[in-house]
Amino acid sequence: MNREKTDDLPPCMIFIDKEGRWYHKGAEMIRRDFVQLFYKNMELDSEGRYVINWNGERFRVDVEDTAFVVRRVVYEDGERTGNARFVLSLSDDTEEDLMPDTLCVGKDNVLYCRVKNRMFPARFNRAAYYQLAEHIEEENVSCYLPLNGNKYNII
Repeated sequence: MNREKTDDLPPCMIFIDKEGRWYHKGAEMIRRDFVQLFYKNMELDSEGRYVINWNGERFRVDVEDTAFVVRRVVYEDGERTGNARFVLSLSDDTEEDLMPDTLCVGKDNVLYCRVKNRMFPARFNRAAYYQLAEHIEEENVSCYLPLNGNKYNII
């Protein structure tokens, strides 16, 4: 990873709001192919700031909360595979399995997890939160997600 300070990087005039909508110079970006390309070239620097690598150059991206947002959660009971799972639909138009050991609650009781091989934090939007909350259980004033015989504490 390039150790260049993000403050020294030029801004690319892109802003990602807390719902995962991308804006360039204040106008919402509607070309999904561009947004997906930027997602594929995004990284977090050593201080947790978002950077896009583009044509050999690095640019800073302003992000309100997280670049990735969980927009939908589907529970698959594992009847065919033997392992139940939660499939996340993300703001970059991809799907991946929830890693339940990464669940945590942040400021204002917002639910987060890690995505993309644990490289990025992702914020659950309201709909996805309620879809997952149907499966969350409480025990001794703490909450956990049961999955395949395990209890994953939500901290």
